[in-house]
Amino acid sequence: MSDTGVWVAVVAGCGACLALKVVGAYIPRSWLAGERVSRIMNLVTVALLAGLLAVQTAGQDQGLLIDSRLAAVGVAAVALWLRAPFIVVIVVAAAVAAGLRALGLP
Repeated sequence: MSDTGVWVAVVAGCGACLALKVVGAYIPRSWLAGERVSRIMNLVTVALLAGLLAVQTAGQDQGLLIDSRLAAVGVAAVALWLRAPFIVVIVVAAAVAAGLRALGLP
């Protein structure tokens, strides 16, 4: 894809996001007040974040890459499950990733 094509795609994406925000501002509150809609919105948020986490952790180009990032995310998940403070979760996950990379793992 040429540079011009990339910029056209970026500008089109920005325009689509802006249009969604403008349309969202004019949706009547009564449409969003229902319990079902609220539950769906919460589930969509979690699904999008989980997908982003999976792609950023194990994705590389068009394939799957298992490396120290995946181990760090696993350790962070365990630390969160044990209700560790967030800063501890970050430090422990970073230490695991750094340790595995120091051992020569990608």
